[in-house]
Amino acid sequence: MTYSFYTVDVFTDTIFGGNQLAVFPDAEGLSSEIMQKIAAEFNFSETVFILPPTVNNTTKQLRIFTPTQELPFAGHPTLGAAYVLGINDDLINKNNDVNIIFEEGVGLVAVKIKFENKQPIYTELTSPQLPEFSNKVPSIEELASILSLKIEDFREDKYSPQAVSCGLPFLFVPLHNREALKRIQLNSNRWQQILENSWASSLYVFCFDPENEGANIRARMFAPGLGVIEDPATGSAATAFGGYLGIRETANEEIFHWRIEQGFEMGRPSFLEVRTEKVNDKINSIHVGGASVLVTKGTMELPTS
Repeated sequence: MTYSFYTVDVFTDTIFGGNQLAVFPDAEGLSSEIMQKIAAEFNFSETVFILPPTVNNTTKQLRIFTPTQELPFAGHPTLGAAYVLGINDDLINKNNDVNIIFEEGVGLVAVKIKFENKQPIYTELTSPQLPEFSNKVPSIEELASILSLKIEDFREDKYSPQAVSCGLPFLFVPLHNREALKRIQLNSNRWQQILENSWASSLYVFCFDPENEGANIRARMFAPGLGVIEDPATGSAATAFGGYLGIRETANEEIFHWRIEQGFEMGRPSFLEVRTEKVNDKINSIHVGGASVLVTKGTMELPTS
């Protein structure tokens, strides 16, 4: 059997930046086992398979795999899948911005596709869940040993370490500056001893010391438990990060916006747009978006048995 695929770079408007993604736009007939093998073959942080919807009034079903496991939700596969649909789905009206709904393991995920000259230029998801928080986190000393940093590199003010999930949990760790962020060397043994079996084993380390004009935050993300040592752009983490940042803003009714730069230490510059809306001092919605770029289109030959 022959299956077509695209590869796209997500969270960038320049080829060879952002986060690599393989997209199979017509994956009907593929088993879970084969999907996992395909994801391992590409060895990108995620590969996404687009299937017919199973729920009324939804657009498509998505299944998302890292090289080692299936995920209930991930940001750049959701946005990259929407971008590919914007390119090749003739049923989508490309003269206007379009709202679609994906079925994912976490539930229904709303996505907006923005078009210019009938080409998708920006995709944005709305978080399928409001954030869930946990303060059960390692000590600063333990985090320092995992990241090979000094204790004084860490902030311990209102931006203290916290675990947050909007469908996939992350441990958010604030540092003072970009210089400390660049010095991170993940100690796999210490990560395994301290974090491997925790609710939020993936580390999202950040500072308010960006390199690029217009950005607010610099970040790095490490997820060895998902088979991803470091990720150049992490939409699911940015979604949860919108919750982490939102509860720390004092205004009780406002829409906050942050631009995150990620992936620079990996040579894959990425920019993620995050919006958090608060109503009556509670987070009402979180939105994450970015540009994508088409890299390749090809076919994969798979055995029939």
